[in-house]
Amino acid sequence: MIRKSEIALYLLAMFFFFNTTAQASESARTFLDSTQAYKEGHFDKAVSGFKKLADSGIVNAKLFYNLGNAYLKSGHLGFAMIWYERALKLEPDDPDIKFNYGYAASLTKDEKEDKESPIIQILFFWKYSLSPDLIQWAALSLNLLFWLIIMIRIGLKKKLLTPAGYGLLIFALIFTLTASYTAYQSAYLRHAVILPEKISVRSGFSEDSTELFALHAGTKVRIEKENGEFFRIYYSEGKIGWVKKSDAGVI
Repeated sequence: MIRKSEIALYLLAMFFFFNTTAQASESARTFLDSTQAYKEGHFDKAVSGFKKLADSGIVNAKLFYNLGNAYLKSGHLGFAMIWYERALKLEPDDPDIKFNYGYAASLTKDEKEDKESPIIQILFFWKYSLSPDLIQWAALSLNLLFWLIIMIRIGLKKKLLTPAGYGLLIFALIFTLTASYTAYQSAYLRHAVILPEKISVRSGFSEDSTELFALHAGTKVRIEKENGEFFRIYYSEGKIGWVKKSDAGVI
């Protein structure tokens, strides 16, 4: 179930977010009207208003979150998931966004087939348990601590590395490599969410191309290549094919 704190708690924050001037006044009015429409159960109207703000160039996790909520309430799971994903990209540790995203994800029909094994998740628990920002801070802190200890030991003319120093170096390397890989994923790997209720993933661009498999609203895929109006997407091992760009919202 969607958390009830979803919109009201962000009202004041949105006022501070909007610029001043007449345009700001219009944006604030649109936000208020959309909020009221949501509270009254007019979810399509709320979607229209929040989407207008997002399309105007406003980039804000709370706005994207509210838009995801409105889409979910109006029965558009795929569009809800794409806006939750975009909200999480801006604020990955927000508990309300994470909760509602998890609830929406539980409604999707396609189960990810290339999940990491439990052993991998245990061995590399920090990658799955910690946010990217926390991993980056850990990497930076461990490296600073390591080099500070090295400088102190040089000043005291002692042996550079003790067993504890080697352990610290190993942790610093682990978190540095994890942070680097996470940054690489964010910068170079593009993902998308399937928007329609159901689509056919095909071997080519035409409707006559062989249907390889089907995907449903809300499923997250990786974009491997694009050609004109089509994406070649990767869903899982052995499941790669072409879909229309209009059917896959880029995160």
